Amino acid sequence: METLFLIILILTMMVALSSGFPVAFSLPGSAVLTILLAALCGYLFAGNPSEYFIQDGPIQWLTAGITNFRGVYWEVERDTLIAIPLFIFMGIMLQRSKIAEDLLVTMGQLFGPIPGGLGISVIFVGALLAATTGIVGATVVAMGLISLPAMLKHKYDKSLASGIVCSSGTLGQIIPPSIVLIILADQLASASDVANTTRQVEYKQFTGEFNMPGDYGVASTSAGDMFLGAFFPGLVLVGLYMVYILCYALIKKNVAPPVHYEGEYDRKFAFKVFLSLVPPLTLIFVVLGSILLGIATVNQAGAIGAVGATIMGGYRLQAGRKHAYTPAIIAIISLVALYFLINSYDLTIKNIDSSDDVFGVTLASIAVFALLLSVFWSFWRTFKIENTLKGVALETCVTTSMVFIILVGAAMLTAAFRGFGGEELVTDFLTGLPGGFWTQFVVVMAVIFVLGFFLDFIEIAVVVVPIIAPILLAETGANVTAVWLGVMIGVNMQTSFLTPPFGFSLFYLRGVAPSSVSTIQIWKGAVAFIFLQLVGLSIVGYYPKLVNYLPNRTYLTSEVAPPPMNPRLQECVQEYKFNLYDLNETKIKQNINDISSLDYNYLPNEKKEFLKNTYSKAFLTFELVQHLKNETNVLNEYSKEYKSLHKSVRKIQKRILKIGNNIKDLEKEIRNLEREEKTLNIARLKTKIIDLENEKTLISSKIPTVWNDSHEQYKVFASNKKKAVIKYRRNVDEVYENIQIIKSIINDREKLNEIENEIINLKQIVMEESNEETMLKMKSLEKIIDKIAGADLIKEKISKSRKILKKNDPNINKVMNYLNEANDIYLNEKEWRAVAEKKLLPQLVVFDNSIKDTIGLRLQERLTKEQAKFVASCRSIHRDISLNF
Repeated sequence: METLFLIILILTMMVALSSGFPVAFSLPGSAVLTILLAALCGYLFAGNPSEYFIQDGPIQWLTAGITNFRGVYWEVERDTLIAIPLFIFMGIMLQRSKIAEDLLVTMGQLFGPIPGGLGISVIFVGALLAATTGIVGATVVAMGLISLPAMLKHKYDKSLASGIVCSSGTLGQIIPPSIVLIILADQLASASDVANTTRQVEYKQFTGEFNMPGDYGVASTSAGDMFLGAFFPGLVLVGLYMVYILCYALIKKNVAPPVHYEGEYDRKFAFKVFLSLVPPLTLIFVVLGSILLGIATVNQAGAIGAVGATIMGGYRLQAGRKHAYTPAIIAIISLVALYFLINSYDLTIKNIDSSDDVFGVTLASIAVFALLLSVFWSFWRTFKIENTLKGVALETCVTTSMVFIILVGAAMLTAAFRGFGGEELVTDFLTGLPGGFWTQFVVVMAVIFVLGFFLDFIEIAVVVVPIIAPILLAETGANVTAVWLGVMIGVNMQTSFLTPPFGFSLFYLRGVAPSSVSTIQIWKGAVAFIFLQLVGLSIVGYYPKLVNYLPNRTYLTSEVAPPPMNPRLQECVQEYKFNLYDLNETKIKQNINDISSLDYNYLPNEKKEFLKNTYSKAFLTFELVQHLKNETNVLNEYSKEYKSLHKSVRKIQKRILKIGNNIKDLEKEIRNLEREEKTLNIARLKTKIIDLENEKTLISSKIPTVWNDSHEQYKVFASNKKKAVIKYRRNVDEVYENIQIIKSIINDREKLNEIENEIINLKQIVMEESNEETMLKMKSLEKIIDKIAGADLIKEKISKSRKILKKNDPNINKVMNYLNEANDIYLNEKEWRAVAEKKLLPQLVVFDNSIKDTIGLRLQERLTKEQAKFVASCRSIHRDISLNF
């Protein structure tokens, strides 16, 4: 019966949407009505309002929906959606101030003489407009009004011109900063958490271990990651469009003829191109660059974009009048001044301690005031001229409200969908498909593609993605990233919006295209670009590095980058080191040999032995590396045959676990019914349990008899590899750590010299001063010694003498003996450290530098740029980790 009400829920929603009822009310309305209907039917026919829910009852699921409402705006750490109105404001301001129109006209004049040049200009401007608005409808309508008449005027083929406009408009789905990407990031962040929990449960069930290693988890995503991940795929699509138009225009001369510029390509034209192209490009690069470089969060970048668009709109609306560019010039000068002041002075008010600091803060205050003045001036202009600011603000509010009210409505729909077991049905369907992840992925993408004919991107992102994303992300065989999945969904929706007969962008263009352009011509023009988008989708799917590389590299080179010791980086860091071992083994061994053959007779015996063991372990590294490679090869060879067996058995075991959970739920329900003395229902449930037990036994019998032996053998090989990894890592860490210990001991020679008088005078203090005063001075000295590397023995002797002084009748002779020992140790330490500083320290520094990128890489504070690039590239590949579960 739950399935029946699930169908009713979907049909109710579809009827409401197809009848033109607002989406914001169709989603929650259909959910509430279906929940109430299920509760009523349960009460009338089964005497229990909760009868037709997968678990709990109507009150709980309505409450869950309300909780989801609050989750949209209440979670303190969930601030991703704040960026939406900021980017919408930026895009609409650039549109209304006619900057986009100027850009199209100028680019058309610049590229017009090239065959297909005007079409290429439209794609270029469409990409920029998409990067500013991120809304398909707005971009298609704007491009249809601006560029379609221009192309038709210059004898462009109607189908090609229509296809160019539609395709350039859909770029708003994928080119950052995109509203689609922001919403997907928000939904995928939650989906990643759900998928990670699923993996943890599976890991515990199948391995028996409670703690899943961190590198097996599902990494979350953010709007910034989505922007970075979509950057290269967006460029790929733009490049495909441009190449197609150019080639098509060269092959068929009459479809996209050159458009010759009637004026001259002189300085005046160059300035016009500069003024039209550079400001919007600069704004986009500042917005994306600030995110890329980690300077600003997505929300802060959105605010920068909104203010920048307003300044640009201010001078465009004032074009041809006096002081048109004054606010923009003031803003630029202020920003440049602030840049130099920040790099020249400490502008933190709390840290002011000189007249120079006061001067720097004063200049910075003036620059900030000038910047605020230019911003206020620009806002005032857009407010007064053509009522632009009011129109932009109103449209921003309407669009933002639409997005958020749909988010809220979808939260209730999702609760109802889960209440009727929809999530379990989808999970069972997808996981039951043959072919694993890729079959599931193709089916999901096909469903999203079809839904794109009927639903806007917001409904798909907030209704479909939360249901299917956790299933795909939890799949350990493919182990895809949330960023890659989000970008693939974005490109897929973009293709769907372009596909006739239902593609949204086709209808948007039909609404603004002249009557001379038929609907069939619009459809025909879209076909080639649909093919190009499918090619782009295939490229992105086949080369996940296009998506994953930039977010990984940005993170690993940022100020908050994790150290090389981070568990998630270990496999790639190890691969980087092994490559260097293969290339430089002879050189590294020679360096170890050179440092170990030095004269160490001036060192204390324990230090000589310490270094001797360290160098032996350094030589041992290459043997351990080879051992690890051998164990890895053995495991990989065995895994080739074991993998298919593991996959089939785990699938069976998942079904067994699910049946076991169903039995537990029925037993719980029986206990509840026993209190109500409903014997008929209890008998029915017990029959169900017997059937499930029989089914469980039948399924268990399908597990191959060789499974236990094969699995145990795999565990042995995996354990051998794990031991080899631990042994190798422990060895190299000890080598590098020991070198750092010796270096720090020698480097602290000056600190040791500074306490010479205190050490020498201790005996005199014991004889002349009271025990209490002596103990205080000893304790103070111990704290100083504690900060000196390698001075533990000195501290130990002083501490022992102090403890003797604590006694009621202290033995002064013992105190003096300990202090004499401390003095002897001190003099010995001082002597050998002085010699080592000249003879050994320079050699240790050279040796340190020679091994820090190989043996000592794990203990570095952060990766170098070269290392970060390698690790980012390595981590951008999706690796199969299913055998670990």
